[in-house]
Amino acid sequence: MNRLGRRVPSRTLLRGLRARLVVGFLVVAAVSALTTALLTYREARNAILQRSQDIAVNDLRAQVNSLAPELTVPPAQADLDNFRVQLERSGKSREWDISVHYRGVPDSDEGGLRRGVVIPADLKSSVEKRHVPAFQRIDRAGAPWLVIGMPVRQSDGQASALSVYAQLPLSAEEANVEALVSAAQRGALPVLILAVIPALLAARGVLRPVRGLRQAAGRIAEGKLDTRLEVKGADELADLSRTFNDMAARLEESMAELRRLEANSRRFAADVSHELRTPLAAMTAVTDVLDEDADSLDPDTASAVRLISQETGKLARMVEDLMEVSRFDAGAAALHPDEVDVGETIRKTLQARAWQKRVTAELPDDVRARLDPRRLDVVVANLVGNALHHGGEPVRVVLHAPEPGADRLLIEVFDSGPGIDPEVLPHVFERFYKADSARARSEGSGLGLAIAMENVRLHGGTMRAANCPEGGAVFTVDLPLRHDEPNETADAEGADATSAAGPRTAKENDV
Repeated sequence: MNRLGRRVPSRTLLRGLRARLVVGFLVVAAVSALTTALLTYREARNAILQRSQDIAVNDLRAQVNSLAPELTVPPAQADLDNFRVQLERSGKSREWDISVHYRGVPDSDEGGLRRGVVIPADLKSSVEKRHVPAFQRIDRAGAPWLVIGMPVRQSDGQASALSVYAQLPLSAEEANVEALVSAAQRGALPVLILAVIPALLAARGVLRPVRGLRQAAGRIAEGKLDTRLEVKGADELADLSRTFNDMAARLEESMAELRRLEANSRRFAADVSHELRTPLAAMTAVTDVLDEDADSLDPDTASAVRLISQETGKLARMVEDLMEVSRFDAGAAALHPDEVDVGETIRKTLQARAWQKRVTAELPDDVRARLDPRRLDVVVANLVGNALHHGGEPVRVVLHAPEPGADRLLIEVFDSGPGIDPEVLPHVFERFYKADSARARSEGSGLGLAIAMENVRLHGGTMRAANCPEGGAVFTVDLPLRHDEPNETADAEGADATSAAGPRTAKENDV
């Protein structure tokens, strides 16, 4: 669980920044420890073996130099055997085996190295041909041994025909090296375990500001634009916090300005619409009187009167639409759901506007839903009016009876026009959007479909537009069958402009 009470998947934790930092720290520690151990092992092993072989070579040289002057020259085999025995006795503390060779005297059965060790050819060549001391480490049955070859020189410094070979085990030295390795292995695990502590501390130091940044970004995403980070230190993370605070401050200022401008524009639209209602009502009454007397006027005056009457009606409808939009923007649009027969409600909408002969309705009986009948009337009237004026007849309204257990209601409005340009489809529900090239006529204000969409959203539904494969456009309304939570803000006026009179609902987004 994180601090917000949400369960975090274990896979996400393993892939998180903390896990990667700890693992990376441990990998670095392990590689460093392994590298140090390998270098230490190599240097220690070489030092131990080098020290042992140097001491052995020096001891053998000292013993040979001490006993060689007493050897009879040229020696007999018995003299060589006696010389070998003396050397072995002097080196008992080292447990070495001695072999003595004299050029021209055959080796006896007891004169060679015992235990099956053969003198390497290159070592023997260095001793007997080049007359230089040589030594070599060899492996026998998995155990290390040191073989030493020592040429014996005469008193005048010239090389003699006598050569001495010795072998001694290095098991003690190897045991010391193994003990060193074992100690390093035993100490590696505690080191790695202890490395977790600084790794966690380092991860915490890095993740704390990152976590704070994430939480602050979440609060800003929730709309809390006054969120700020506490800046500590002068490192890169502190610079990031300062940058975030600057960004949040500018965002808060920008949003405040946008809200102010939006509120002003909404208030302006609402005030203008409200102020225009009274003079427009008077103008409408006057134009209605003039319409009645238009036939008695001369043709030019009658045409002007009818034009003024028509445009006054458009202006009145636009004002009413603007007032309705301002209610939606202000959150003052009220929803008053009631249990209604959806088919009968749609049928009444068509009858009120005398569209029965122009619209084919497929309305199954007894399809009941909890909806606001007035707003459903607005939605259907706007869609059908839009199809009649900007699409093409015949227009068809289809109510789909929900399946048993379903909780959604579908209403489709088909027209027989040229369809909607694919580039226009994403914009058909935008306010004041017109696409004259997509329809034969474009006389509306561009608010009808936007108002219909807002009414559908108020019910918790959706609306979409598409082109039919056989031609024409289709608008689909998807509504829930039940809506039991009326809007808390009641609209005092409550009347939609497009539902006040039949012909007025034909004014839609021009698509």
